[in-house]
Amino acid sequence: MSLLPIRTHGDPVLSTPTQEIKNIDGRIAALAQSMLETMYAAPGVGLAANQIGVSQRIFVYDDGNGPGVVINPQIIEKSGEYHFEEGCLSVPGHSWEIMRPDKVHLVGFDLDGNELDIEADQYLGRIFQHETDHLDGFLLIDRLDPPELQQKVKKMLRKQHIEIDSASKESQRNIFGK
Repeated sequence: MSLLPIRTHGDPVLSTPTQEIKNIDGRIAALAQSMLETMYAAPGVGLAANQIGVSQRIFVYDDGNGPGVVINPQIIEKSGEYHFEEGCLSVPGHSWEIMRPDKVHLVGFDLDGNELDIEADQYLGRIFQHETDHLDGFLLIDRLDPPELQQKVKKMLRKQHIEIDSASKESQRNIFGK
């Protein structure tokens, strides 16, 4: 298998809802394996397919109890409230306190096509919500309150602009030997 590049904020694939998987086959199993390897190398605890540029409804995760794969996930129930500092592989170097429901009821399928029916709370529930958000075309910054969102995104974009300008100047120096 291979490590895959992780798409970052601003890539249109991250804001586009993914397509349901119609056929669970060896291609999907190979994709899941590559996603797990990429997630562990990042390092992260979850990775949605669109984070690697694949518009398929699948995510992988590991909350510390071993890896999991969920195909065509849907959260059918949510309850409670849980605040937690949350980061994202597609918004590297940033994290924010995000309020999400504490408990979720997730359904989907595993790699063998068996139905999954999982009730999760706190950390695992948060992972499920975060990854299904990705598959629905949302980033964690979409969960910030509007004033905070504006400040954080502006700061992030300014930082990225400086890094891009610096990298561009360095590339020019390397190209022209100056």
